[in-house]
Amino acid sequence: MTTKSENQSDQRGPLIFISAAEASADLHGASLMRATLEQCPSARFIGVAGPRMVAAGCRRIFDMTSHAAMLTGIIGSAGQGIRMLNTIDKYLRRFRFDAAVVIDSPVLHLPVVAKAQAAGIPTLYYIAPQMWAWGTYRIHKLRDRVDGVAVILPFEEAFFRSHGIDATYVGHPLADAVAARPPDQGNVSSIRRQGSPVITLLPGSRKQVVASILPDQLAVAERIAEKYPQAVFQVSVASPQVLPIVEEAIGNCHCRVEVSSDRHTELIAAADLVLVASGTTTLEVAFYEKPMIVMYQASRLFYHTIGRWMIHTPYLSLPNILAGSEIVPEFMPYYSSIDPIVDKALHLLGSSEARASMSQALSDIVAPMRNTHASATTAKLLLNIAHRRHH
Repeated sequence: MTTKSENQSDQRGPLIFISAAEASADLHGASLMRATLEQCPSARFIGVAGPRMVAAGCRRIFDMTSHAAMLTGIIGSAGQGIRMLNTIDKYLRRFRFDAAVVIDSPVLHLPVVAKAQAAGIPTLYYIAPQMWAWGTYRIHKLRDRVDGVAVILPFEEAFFRSHGIDATYVGHPLADAVAARPPDQGNVSSIRRQGSPVITLLPGSRKQVVASILPDQLAVAERIAEKYPQAVFQVSVASPQVLPIVEEAIGNCHCRVEVSSDRHTELIAAADLVLVASGTTTLEVAFYEKPMIVMYQASRLFYHTIGRWMIHTPYLSLPNILAGSEIVPEFMPYYSSIDPIVDKALHLLGSSEARASMSQALSDIVAPMRNTHASATTAKLLLNIAHRRHH
């Protein structure tokens, strides 16, 4: 039963529904919550939250972060998605929310914002769907269902505004996270003392991606080790859930590879070259201005029957999309052989000039995103929406 204090939100601070469906969104959601509470200490949050958002003060009604999926893998999460939507709908109608904010994950959150709209709750979409790359046909859903969009890539504001959406560039939350967690230089030096060159492998945080990418990354590592016997190979494990997959893959590898789950930033900072699965982590590597090769293995059938008709950008990795040219080698949406990847890796490792050129190009693309304070800017947008209804 809804209490009087829950219905009469004007007796307290604004009540905000918040939703994050993946581990990265949980991190950004927690940062947004903290920034909102700094500006409005009486704000309250209820929603779909991972552990970081719960620690920041969110009352959790559902946790989707352990069921996140990508591309065709989303099919396996359909049951979870339906349960989440039903649970959210009940809460949106039960409580008098002053605003709702959803973070990324359009497959799940476009239906969520429709539920919020039906309940009369003004909504902010944070980390907009990448409709400029694929799925443009859905843009009317975003335009019709939200009151504002907080975008995190510099060119997105103009794109969404051209489609009639009230979009605001807030900066990239990853820039704030990188600035807040500088690598421990002692650990960086320790890694580099082990040998040269240092190659860091970042296979991602999703089980299906790690399972498809890491064996190939390790195969590339073996080929690099043939030419560079003193090379150091390090794998950063993004979550405990993927550790068994990592350990199994390394068990089949014929070169020495170290695994770490707590030195992620140091492994990037120490690297001469990073082999990275496509995704937001490519942008993190870019913030450290480290040469990289991007890899991804989508279903060939999915890509040729559906994907290639939906993708509207000539590049698929974030660094290249931002640059408007191929500044980093990208092997995606799939590749048939690791031989070209090995060739690119050996070329970069053998040419300090090529690495320096790539580092400079990466520095140029991330410069507009540094020091933008995305969480604080988004919190201001969210509170503006909430206060209009709250008062």
